[in-house]
Amino acid sequence: MAHPYHHALSSQKKWGGRVEDYLAIHAWFDASKEIIADFRHRALRHHAEGIFMAETIFGMTITLSSGRIIPTRWVGEQHVTEDLGFIPSFADWVRAIQPAPWMGRTQKIEVDLDPHSPIRELPHA
Repeated sequence: MAHPYHHALSSQKKWGGRVEDYLAIHAWFDASKEIIADFRHRALRHHAEGIFMAETIFGMTITLSSGRIIPTRWVGEQHVTEDLGFIPSFADWVRAIQPAPWMGRTQKIEVDLDPHSPIRELPHA
């Protein structure tokens, strides 16, 4: 797996500026390694929605130390493509997850309403 620093070096080569201009974005994509330290961490941010989420967090554009302005989306697309070879959707990741019985298990929710409450029934969903 590439380290965020290596992704940032690649960004620097592609668009100029300094490695530090890109490091926070690449580190954000890989921060999910804190949860699971293998390739499965990528399911959380390495997809089209993750790239748009990075725009929400870091802004639509970043200004490089050189003064050049580039879309944040370019940096996210570069990161995901370098790791996966293409940009999947979140649905692509979900389709690859093997369902397990516990994932769909639900429990009956017991509601004990106060008899003095003006609400006697829960609204139908």
